[in-house]
Amino acid sequence: MTRKDALIAGIRRGLGDVENALVDDLSAGRIDRRVFLRHATRLGFGLGTGILPLFRGLATAHDLRDDLNRASSPQPALPLDTVDKRSPGGRTGATITVAVAMPHGAIDPLLVNDSASYQLIFQVAEFLCVTQPDLTLRPVLAESWSHNADGSVWTFILRRGVKFHNGQEMRAEDVVATFDRLSDPGGASNALSVFKGLLSKGGTRKIDDYSVAFHLESPNGNFPYAVSIDNYNAVILPANYRGNYESDFMGTGPFRLESYRPRQGATLVRNPDYWGSKALPDRIEFKFYSDIQPRLLALQAGEVDILDAVPVVLSPAIRGNPDIRIMQVRSSNHREMHMRCDVAPFTDKRVRQALALSLDRKKLVDGLCRGMGVLGNDSAFTPLFPSTDPGVPQRGQDIAKARQLMQAAGLAAGFDITLTTEQYTDIPEYAQLVQNFAKALDIRIHLKIETQALYYGKSIPGQSDWLDSPLGITDYAHRGAPNTLLGNPLLSNGSWNAAHFKSAAYDALVPRYVKALALDAQRSAARDIQALLLDETPLIISYFPDLLVPVRNRVGGLVPIAAGLLLDRVTRS
Repeated sequence: MTRKDALIAGIRRGLGDVENALVDDLSAGRIDRRVFLRHATRLGFGLGTGILPLFRGLATAHDLRDDLNRASSPQPALPLDTVDKRSPGGRTGATITVAVAMPHGAIDPLLVNDSASYQLIFQVAEFLCVTQPDLTLRPVLAESWSHNADGSVWTFILRRGVKFHNGQEMRAEDVVATFDRLSDPGGASNALSVFKGLLSKGGTRKIDDYSVAFHLESPNGNFPYAVSIDNYNAVILPANYRGNYESDFMGTGPFRLESYRPRQGATLVRNPDYWGSKALPDRIEFKFYSDIQPRLLALQAGEVDILDAVPVVLSPAIRGNPDIRIMQVRSSNHREMHMRCDVAPFTDKRVRQALALSLDRKKLVDGLCRGMGVLGNDSAFTPLFPSTDPGVPQRGQDIAKARQLMQAAGLAAGFDITLTTEQYTDIPEYAQLVQNFAKALDIRIHLKIETQALYYGKSIPGQSDWLDSPLGITDYAHRGAPNTLLGNPLLSNGSWNAAHFKSAAYDALVPRYVKALALDAQRSAARDIQALLLDETPLIISYFPDLLVPVRNRVGGLVPIAAGLLLDRVTRS
């Protein structure tokens, strides 16, 4: 036995079955180091003080030490994918200006669902953990986490010495109260869409002052993502929080509120009592804009330093500016085109398949996305997720086969249909391209482009063009794990099931994936889900566009993650 083999054998004795299965995959070359680290941090493997020395030994054996240091570092890791990897030097103590959209309403962490609101909240409040660009999880207010044998109970060890902006120490009762509020079915929390069937009020329980246990409704192998920045409502608030958040923007974060001006902006200042490395900027100035064009003009004029994100269709407007660079991050965000399976002609899956086969996805990525994205295969399983099975064939354009399917369905002459969607990012342009591709099958698509408020309506069947339209396109934000994207949009009882898709086979497959702790079990379930959705085709996911964050060259140190911006390490020259 070699020294390396002896080291690994010794480490294995301190691991459980699930962790050892992950080591088997790494040792056999079935997964690479990046996939290993994503799943290791998800399971809490290597984060706890007891197991960390073992994990460092394993890192040494597999030449993983540098990757481990990035995954468990208290500071953000460098982004994996950027158009411009320059990190210009800059001075600390600067004021950084950020342009964002106008918040939809009063800002409350429990209720917000718009980017402007949560970008602001991210600077003043924190999560138990955050995802990084490669989807590893970095501890923040939790130092470590672990699971029981089947993943139905997850225990989080909290960081000591953390204080809210009012000087009150953060303890277990604050975490319990936060998640009881978020999971209360009698409340209006935006996070109920994540916690439905996962975590009930009362399921978060204090063990002692610095540890909590989440008792789940059913086992869940990806649970840490549900309490991370991926669930942007899940910032930890004091147990005695009673609302009126705009008065103080209470949190534990590296910035605290100086002033908030509704419909204008906000000023944040460095928190001198922050538990971690103090923020580098003195101030962050958020400016609210009602539309994307004024934000772009403000960036080009040098009035602001950073935009939260821009649609790929607008990137050429600033790409040629020598004073601006665009940071690019792979993301699981996508546009989901649903076809109502209970309304003719989409009651016949051959028609749904035909429309999917009419699309040239490579042209969509190369043209619409300017190459800044990856192909979609009609499920939420982006190549970014380690559990995605790459062996499932990629659907491509096949007009001949599509015509055969249309003829077999008795629709060789085509049909008329209205595609209803929202005025948001690249979606109107995508809708026009779908309309043009469908002409090859004599499918005559009429476009109905609405404001987001009109499209989503009250987000309940009968009062929402999103959920009622026979054909529609909806934007879905980035998630670090696919669980939410597999459930609400497609389960028979899913609250976002715009396709009105009902499949007992699918309803059985999703819990199988969700409960799986081991990577091979997740990938096996993913393979079956991917294959089923390709066959049934209740929806079309053609591409996964990258997140594009424009910044002035005078700004350095920004590390964008797909979930949002964290600005405490930013400098300005």
